[in-house]
Amino acid sequence: MQTLLLSDRDVVALLPMSECIEVMASALRSVAEGDSILPLRTVIRLPDTMNAFASMPAVLGRGSDASLGAKLITVFPGNDATPFDSHIGVVLLFDAEHGALQAIADASSITAIRTAAVSGLATRLLANEDASELAIIGAGVLAMTHLDAVRTVRPIKRVRVWSRSGTRAVEFAERARDKHDVEIVVSDSVRDAVGGAHVVCTVTSSRVPVLEGAWLSPGTHVNAVGASIASARELDSAAVRMSRLFVDKRESTMAEAGDFLLPKSEGVLGDDHILGELGGLLLKRVEGRTNVAQITLFKSLGLAVEDVASLRHIYEKAQASGAGTTMAFGGLRDPTGH
Repeated sequence: MQTLLLSDRDVVALLPMSECIEVMASALRSVAEGDSILPLRTVIRLPDTMNAFASMPAVLGRGSDASLGAKLITVFPGNDATPFDSHIGVVLLFDAEHGALQAIADASSITAIRTAAVSGLATRLLANEDASELAIIGAGVLAMTHLDAVRTVRPIKRVRVWSRSGTRAVEFAERARDKHDVEIVVSDSVRDAVGGAHVVCTVTSSRVPVLEGAWLSPGTHVNAVGASIASARELDSAAVRMSRLFVDKRESTMAEAGDFLLPKSEGVLGDDHILGELGGLLLKRVEGRTNVAQITLFKSLGLAVEDVASLRHIYEKAQASGAGTTMAFGGLRDPTGH
């Protein structure tokens, strides 16, 4: 039995941002409709480090059309200062008829694209229609894909970027100017970057708040992406409290999201502060922004169905185009009985 192997270059070529946003919308609808199985991820922390190994399985859809899959990934936050990505691993795709392994793909590229695509979807659902000023806090691997995603859904004319490493912010700005016809400004502080911004994306590896609610302007939409464990957050409690909060999955947020759990532990807000999931917004089960002055917040954690849906989309396109390479991994019974 042949399994398709897909490199990071294959992923980038086969998963353009505009398509990935629609794939994410379909996957999150499936979650909201109860048509997917999505347990909490299993995370093993390496002793005396911030590093982790995570397993994220999911079943997307039902019956013979379902896709089974998992992402196996290492998360090493300190890699931001090295040539290595902070997230390294593979995404696996199996068919639901025989359980055959259909594809193995690079997880770093899928994660970077699908994470930003979900932020793009949240921006499309929650940001004001005329949003044209974007602030990106952090200049790592997720910065460029978030610029791609937000520009896909809103008419962004100016981008302000801040990073703790000023050099990385300058390098990002240079690459972004080459890729996009948009003004890119390197800010001296987070406060300068977010002041007057219509959309803010926090994509840092910080464990403590880098964004204060007092700095946000009326009408801002925030995508909080970088922190994904219960003990870390990028936003202070005021920023979360003053926002209409939406999440990718309520269960995950209440178990893993420090941006929500830490203000809750301070007594600043309760569970009812989570107004809904993106899937509920897509199905119009919950109301998003109700006026132009509200501050809206999407807390992103990342879901395994997003990885499985991405790889299924890539796999179907690769089959049609001949992309990738194949390898025999077994799984077919030997007809001789041996």
